[in-house]
Amino acid sequence: MSSTDPPPAKRQRTDDTQTTRSELWNEDGNIVLQAANTQFRVHWSVLARSSSVFSDMQGLPQPAEQPLVDGCPILEISDDPDDVEYLLKALYIPSFHCQTLLPFPVVRALIRLGRKYDFEYLYDSALARLRKEFPATLEEYDACEKSTTIEDDGWLTHDVISLARENEILSVLPAAYHFLLSFETLASLKFTEIFEEGHVALSILDLGKCIIGREKLFQTQFQPGYTLGWLRKRDFKDCTSLKPCRKSREAVLASFVDAHLQDGLVTPESIFARGFLFCSGCRQHIRESTETGRKRMWQALPIFFDLPAWDELSKER
Repeated sequence: MSSTDPPPAKRQRTDDTQTTRSELWNEDGNIVLQAANTQFRVHWSVLARSSSVFSDMQGLPQPAEQPLVDGCPILEISDDPDDVEYLLKALYIPSFHCQTLLPFPVVRALIRLGRKYDFEYLYDSALARLRKEFPATLEEYDACEKSTTIEDDGWLTHDVISLARENEILSVLPAAYHFLLSFETLASLKFTEIFEEGHVALSILDLGKCIIGREKLFQTQFQPGYTLGWLRKRDFKDCTSLKPCRKSREAVLASFVDAHLQDGLVTPESIFARGFLFCSGCRQHIRESTETGRKRMWQALPIFFDLPAWDELSKER
């Protein structure tokens, strides 16, 4: 080729691969993202404005023989097409990810791709939802009676544990592990590979941490200074009804031991609500001992699952 010959024209894509155009196809877009066999026509400027990774990629020279679709270069990415669609919707339709409740797959996509491509704002907004549901303080944990920012179809805790492990978001794991163990039996934990479509079973690592952590929690909750340590004390000095209170204390202990129940963050109110009768003096001692023990149990919670202490985890947050 002489120096005066024009450069070769970029070729239109002609291979036999069956591709699908996403509904996110902007006629004035100047780049086509392809995830698996799904294509998205978007704008470099929209990607580069929110992502440092795409901003850096935009400035790279394009290969002369790069395939084109409708005159746009194709950028193949190794991501799930659904994840890409959710991410692009969040970029192009700001209200999409600002809803009070988001489906978990949307949150998962923003975490995965936000972290991978440094979409900082989208990643942070999704991370805030995970932290809201599985917080790092006892006060916030107590306030989480139900999911308030992520739709829960019954598998949310399992899914969050898997997502957090995949993306090294360790700070949500202590609360997520404990919440899961408050509702799962040891037998059901062992068979979490039998999952509904669209959900991921716990990894061997997380399953092991749950099984071992559950036993540690069960044993510790009865130790002096912890949540149910008062069950091992002799009669409280202010007790005005020795026999009935002693009988109730034995019944509380049996309810935990017989069912091998782990609930180291149980509240005194929930104990009283189960119908166990105590005199006013014992109720006051139980309330104070349980609340003090819950705080100590919470502080130790990450250690039960072989995670860094809260002080270290807080640096991530």
